[in-house]
Amino acid sequence: MSTTFELKAELRSDLGKGASRRLRRSGQVPAILYGGGQDPQPLVLNQLDVLNQLKNDAVYSHVLTLKVCGRVESAVLRDLQRHPFRPTILHLDFLRVSADRKLRVHVPLHFVNAETSPGVKQQGGVVSHALIDIEIACLPKDLPEFIEVDLGGLSLGEAIHLSVIKLPAGVELATHVAHNSESDIIVVSIHHAHGGEEGPTVVTPTA
Repeated sequence: MSTTFELKAELRSDLGKGASRRLRRSGQVPAILYGGGQDPQPLVLNQLDVLNQLKNDAVYSHVLTLKVCGRVESAVLRDLQRHPFRPTILHLDFLRVSADRKLRVHVPLHFVNAETSPGVKQQGGVVSHALIDIEIACLPKDLPEFIEVDLGGLSLGEAIHLSVIKLPAGVELATHVAHNSESDIIVVSIHHAHGGEEGPTVVTPTA
């Protein structure tokens, strides 16, 4: 992964809702760093720095470098809270990561070759995305920026299910999904432009 993300943070000792409101009014973002067998550590970050980093969608599926009072921590962005209508971040959750320990994280799905698929180009179908990201498990060094889903061979009435998504080396689904099981949900399908009576056909995995 060539993209790197670095954020500076300070330790936060003034806790509580009132303290958090004061931080936000002063252009700062309260945060928490947890995991890795250590106690949770309240932090505070600069609002503008955070917003600048969040402009790149890759930040959600990368290992970040947190510089906390001269100490460097590796972490992933586990959760964030946005203001309902203002362009500000209310709170951030960071999870510590270790090089030798698998982490669970949601990564986005990138759908390719939809326009050239038989179902769209030749049969006039419409692509329907049921999922836009999936939860995976892997070591930090194997964390992909996204998972590619190729629709190039998909015909009208067909669907790609979770169990047949091709994952990069060292990456697995966070929860095992057996083919054709109840948890093997549809990821993407191609259906008639104005709806149809038939359900999508399952695309079986190829060797």
